[in-house]
Amino acid sequence: MKNLIQDALKEEMKDLKEEMKEWRRLLHQHPQTSYEETFACEFVQKKLQEFGIPVHAGLAKTGVVGVLKGKPGRKKIALRADIDALNIFEENDFAYQSKFLGKMHACGHDGHTTMLLGAAKLLSQTKNFYGEVYFIFQPAEEGGAGAEKMMKEGLFEKFPADTIWGLHNSPGLPLGHVAVKVGSMMASADEFEIKIHGKGSHAAMPHFSNDPILIAAHLITALQSIVARNLSPTESGVVSVTMMHAGSALNIIPEQVSVKGTFRTLEKSVRTNIMEKIKKISSGICEAFGAKCEVIFFPNNYPVLVNSKKETDFAIAVAEKCFGANAVNGDAEPTLGGEDFAFMLQKKPGSYIFLGNGAKGEKGSNPLHTPKYDFNDDAAPFGVQYWVELTQAQLAENEI
Repeated sequence: MKNLIQDALKEEMKDLKEEMKEWRRLLHQHPQTSYEETFACEFVQKKLQEFGIPVHAGLAKTGVVGVLKGKPGRKKIALRADIDALNIFEENDFAYQSKFLGKMHACGHDGHTTMLLGAAKLLSQTKNFYGEVYFIFQPAEEGGAGAEKMMKEGLFEKFPADTIWGLHNSPGLPLGHVAVKVGSMMASADEFEIKIHGKGSHAAMPHFSNDPILIAAHLITALQSIVARNLSPTESGVVSVTMMHAGSALNIIPEQVSVKGTFRTLEKSVRTNIMEKIKKISSGICEAFGAKCEVIFFPNNYPVLVNSKKETDFAIAVAEKCFGANAVNGDAEPTLGGEDFAFMLQKKPGSYIFLGNGAKGEKGSNPLHTPKYDFNDDAAPFGVQYWVELTQAQLAENEI
């Protein structure tokens, strides 16, 4: 571990580490959600321009792409960071807490942005590579499918990368450690709504109603059988009902109930199976009670994130060079969390890794998407080192 720390915090990185801490905390203070990330958008443009990197803004409204040319060469790679925040009330009480009530960088995108900016700065100073690097700062990862929108607006036509690379901080994973795997790394993320149309009445006269709340209760219980009794024990999947809207007064049985939730899986066939079961169970239960229902699957659902083998093997080799073989888990357990980088990996070969944000019980280990989360500034140099080493290794040969 001693050599790892010394390598990651070598002399030329020390000043950058302090600079990145300032950047990251400023970004943390100004969190904005999907397609409204004007502060991060302007901040990224300003920094890239300071580094002498040409800037292209406006894709997916607040997306930014920096283009850095090294020595003459044909190969082109893209490195991606997300810039958006979440609708969460922050409960941290440090000096750089969110200035925007109800919004918070609770997933570490402020850190992701900072690490990619740090790498851009170092690479712009040395240009020790052949070809081009595209630094992609993407909006709306948190449910807005910003990756897909950038591609629809011509991301890869304007910036024709050969490969695409991403990373995410991982609370609970020690600093300087990496987890990744070939194939399905993160789950598809789908959202649904079931509208149950019953018959309302006075609460004192339920026999005049066809109670949609009672129907919803049966439906929610039945939906749990999809994973328990329809998927093989070797298949991964989860169905979670997370919202229910019904009623307007304590003495009224309502006409309609809305049930919303999400389902996740690591396989396309399982995703299709779950979707069909949600529809059949919903219609069957509602029909049995004499009610009607609508099943809606929302747009912007995310596909399974699949790491290509060649690029993931390369990412593992780079991480082992940076941090040591003992710090790299190349057969990590996949997660049922969703990530819209999956859209980019459908178009380009590449790899997405998890980078340690702090061991369990230590600084940086508070879970993602919680009011007490904070990106660990000590993780930033490791991310920069990985990005720089990856870029130089990918673009190491003159391929004119």
